[in-house]
Amino acid sequence: MASAPPDDAAENGDVTSPAKPRPTPITAVEILAEFAHHDRAVARVNNGTFGCCPASVLAARARWQRLFLSQPDAFYFHSLQPGLARSRAAVAAAVGAGDASEVSLVDNATTAAAIVMQHVAWSFAEGAFARGDAVIMLHYTYSSVKKSIHAYVARAGASVVEVPLPFPVPSAAAVVAEFRAALALAKAGGRRVRLAVIDHITSMPSVLIPVKELVAICRDEGVDKVFVDGAHAIGQVPIDVRDIGADFYTSNLHKWFFCPSAVAFLHIRKDDPIASQLHHPVVSSEYGNGLPMESAWIGVRDYSAQLVVLDAVDFMSRFEGGIEGISRRNHEKVIEMGMMLAEAWGTFLGSPPEMCGSMVMVGMPGCLGIESDDDAMRVRDMLRNDFKVEVPIFHNARKVEEAQEIVKDANGDQVTGYVRISHQVYNVREEYEALRDAVNKLALDGFSCSKLRPSEKEIQRDVLDFH
Repeated sequence: MASAPPDDAAENGDVTSPAKPRPTPITAVEILAEFAHHDRAVARVNNGTFGCCPASVLAARARWQRLFLSQPDAFYFHSLQPGLARSRAAVAAAVGAGDASEVSLVDNATTAAAIVMQHVAWSFAEGAFARGDAVIMLHYTYSSVKKSIHAYVARAGASVVEVPLPFPVPSAAAVVAEFRAALALAKAGGRRVRLAVIDHITSMPSVLIPVKELVAICRDEGVDKVFVDGAHAIGQVPIDVRDIGADFYTSNLHKWFFCPSAVAFLHIRKDDPIASQLHHPVVSSEYGNGLPMESAWIGVRDYSAQLVVLDAVDFMSRFEGGIEGISRRNHEKVIEMGMMLAEAWGTFLGSPPEMCGSMVMVGMPGCLGIESDDDAMRVRDMLRNDFKVEVPIFHNARKVEEAQEIVKDANGDQVTGYVRISHQVYNVREEYEALRDAVNKLALDGFSCSKLRPSEKEIQRDVLDFH
C-alpha cells in the first residue's frame, strides 16, 4: 500500500488508502519516464553522491506537501505521526530490525552520526569514560563523520585512532589485518576503546568492508560500542542489522533506496539500555519520549521525504526480484562497465568485484598527472563542463607502508587518479562509453593536470586580492 494520501484526502487527516493491485512489471519505457526529469544531455554515472528519485515517488511526496499546506493542523494532529510510523515499519522490515520501535528516521547519516557522537561526548563529560579512552575509525571514514568525531568526541577527551587501509584493496583479509593492528594500537597500555566507527561501504574510495567480521572482532576485543555508517548500503547490498550485530546502524534512503532527499534511518536494538539515552541534537517538545519520537518532530519543517518510504518500496516491487534484484543487476552491470573502462585505459579496478556493491573504482591513465585533490576536482569539472559526464574522481595519495609502490598502468605510469562509477536502473551503456571516450581523448591529446593548475603569478594575485 502506498504511503501517500489520495488527492482528495479529507481535512480530518484520514490517509487510509485502498489496497493496491499487484504491481505490473516495469518496462524500459516506464523507467525512462520515471527519470525523465534527469538532464538527458549529461552522462550521469554518479548515483552514489545524491541518489535518484522516480517521478511516481516525487508525485507522492507532492501529495503529502499539499496535504500539509491545505490544512496544517489536521496534518500535524492526524496524519504526520501515523505516516512516519508506517515508514519506520517499512524500514524495519527491509533491514531485519526487531520492529519499528528500533528505527528512527533522520535527515541523513551525518545526523545519525551526530546523535551517536553526542552521546559519547556526554559519557566523557559526565565521567563515565576516562580522558584518553579511545575511539577507532577507518582512515576513509566519510569526512563529515570524521569531523563529528573530532567536534564531539575528541573535544570531550577521547584519543582517536585511524585504521590505515591499503588502496587498491587486494582482499577483505587485508582490511581485517589492518583493523586488528589498529585496534591493538588503540588498546595499548590498557586503554579502553569506547567506540568503533566502521563504514559498511566507504564513500571515496568506494570499498565494501567486511563489516560483520569487524564487528565480531570488536566484540571479542572488548570494544564498548560499534557504530556502522552504512550511508551507501541500503539498496546496494543486503542489510540484516541483527546479523551484523552493531549497536548503531545508519543508512541513507535517498541514495540507493529511491527516496527523495533527505531521509535516513538509525537503528538501535530496543533491548539495549542505551536506546533510552540517545537524543536528537535538535531538542523539541518530544524530548525524552524516545529517539524515534524525538526525530519524528524537530519543529515545523517539510517531513514529506520521510513519508514516502512505502511509495519507494512500491516502485522497487515493480522490478524482478524487488530491491534485491535491482542491487544484483546493478552490481553485475557496474563491474561490467568498470572492466570495460579499465581495459580501454590500460588500468584496473580498485578492489575485487566481491568488495564492490553498485559502485566501483577504476584507475585512470597515469599520464593525466593527478597529483592532488585539487587536480581531481579540476578534472571532474572538465569532464562535466566540456564532455557532459558527471563522475567523482579520487586522488590516491596514501600508502599503508612507505615501501608500498603505487600501482602502474599498462604504459608504466603511476595510477594516482580513480573514477568512482555507479550503476542504477536508469543508466545505459552509452553513458559509460562517453566517459571512456572523454578520458581517452584527454590522454591522446597529451593533457596533463599541470595545464589546469594556477600559475605562481595567479596564486600571488589571489593572495593579494584576499588581503
